Amino acid sequence: MRRSAVALLSAILMVSPAFAAPSEVDVMRKVRELTDFFSKGDLTAAASLCAAQSSVIDDFPPYSWQGTTGCADWARDFDAHTKKLGMTVSKVTLGRARIDVSDNRAYVVVPATLAFKQNGKQLAKQNQILAVTLNSDGNNWRITGWAWAAKS
Repeated sequence: MRRSAVALLSAILMVSPAFAAPSEVDVMRKVRELTDFFSKGDLTAAASLCAAQSSVIDDFPPYSWQGTTGCADWARDFDAHTKKLGMTVSKVTLGRARIDVSDNRAYVVVPATLAFKQNGKQLAKQNQILAVTLNSDGNNWRITGWAWAAKS
């Protein structure tokens, strides 16, 4: 009996760190949640995924947003920018991601395509890159920043 208890305790101790470690699946789920909200046109929901302090870099003026309202400011400016251009987003498609997780921090780089309509014409920005940083409080991953750029 004692030998069984020791074996069980040893097995639990060996397996527990794997369950406690941050999960690449959870990190990527948060990134996909961001792009899903974006694809649905729900910029407020996309911005709500951000941490209290965040930063965004994107390919339209003013190109950089940061601070406690960084993501919300980006959402407001993106909405104004797309309306000015007569643009509606159809979908963001992600490729295979590179994910690095260290304790409660994560970094994701993923190729992306942005399909959209501009003045009724279907277009796409291909060969794009989305880089996202995240922090976890142990229960939930929050986006601390993202950058969108074209591959050169």
